[in-house]
Amino acid sequence: MLAEVVITLFVIMDPPGTVPIFLGLTGAMTGKQRNRAARQAILVAFGVIVGFALFGQQLLAYMHISLPALQASGGLLLLLVAMELLTGKMEEPEPSGTKGVNVAMVPLGTPLLAGPGAIVATMVFVQRADTVPEWVAIGVGVLVVHLCLWLSMRFANVIHRVLKDSGTILVSRIAGLLLAAIAVQLMADAIRAFVTGG
Repeated sequence: MLAEVVITLFVIMDPPGTVPIFLGLTGAMTGKQRNRAARQAILVAFGVIVGFALFGQQLLAYMHISLPALQASGGLLLLLVAMELLTGKMEEPEPSGTKGVNVAMVPLGTPLLAGPGAIVATMVFVQRADTVPEWVAIGVGVLVVHLCLWLSMRFANVIHRVLKDSGTILVSRIAGLLLAAIAVQLMADAIRAFVTGG
């Protein structure tokens, strides 16, 4: 089960694919701030995944929220962020983390890393787990994928030094386009699930 958890979450959370988006969101930061943002994003994502693994079903049932609704809201939030990346608004603010929203938490920690796909996948694994070794496998799998995510974002500093500011701006525009596509796909999947009653 460990391999299944690691492969599934790795594909959904996509550590290599987070690098350009991470660079785009943290383009105005110094190297030190970028490292701190990576750490915060991983902690937020890990907290969200673990929280939903333990209490997700009860929370969604209590608030009468369906999984497609969660998916659609994540898609909308990502689309707003994608528009900011595409229009360059992400490069204008004060050094990130001082005012307004901390991008390491939203949208990076959630819903980008700990998004609807990763949350739902983890909840499904938890529902299937019957024995202690299976629970341990899920926990280790989540840890391994988050370690991969952290390493990919830590090496983003090296990529930033190679690309310089102009290259980072180019990457952020590409990341905005990719993020917009991810957001639209999330919303399309949610609409399909609503229509089919899933």
